[in-house]
Amino acid sequence: MKKSLFLLMLTASLGAYAANHEVKMLDNGKDGSMVFEPGYVNAKVGDTVTFKAANKGHWVQSKALPDGVADFLSEDGKDFTLKLDKEGVYVYTCPPHRMMNMSGVIQVGKPVNKAKAQAVVDELENRAMQSKGRLKKYMQQVK
Repeated sequence: MKKSLFLLMLTASLGAYAANHEVKMLDNGKDGSMVFEPGYVNAKVGDTVTFKAANKGHWVQSKALPDGVADFLSEDGKDFTLKLDKEGVYVYTCPPHRMMNMSGVIQVGKPVNKAKAQAVVDELENRAMQSKGRLKKYMQQVK
């Protein structure tokens, strides 16, 4: 009984320290047009990221994820919250603006899938028609 109560209290206290990171989906931002802001987020396991639909016509889709994390796809023009349950690198994009390199990176703890995520970033960069190098710059922040 004491052990169960201790585990419950420990779990509750760890959840109290989880952060929520806000990423805006914008037509124009600090890094140019059609951008997630910020484009790189460094988070901890248990944190959440809320993608805010600051402008209509944007949504978010996963492109690279740590093993065991389910793909995600939000709805057009709606806020979307992602719970970060696994360590690794999360790469995502806005499907209608992928060619404009509207993409971003979330690092959660250690970058255990960095090589796979880098391959996805390289492919997205090669296919981008505008803002080349932006996603690569975000990925360079992964340590």
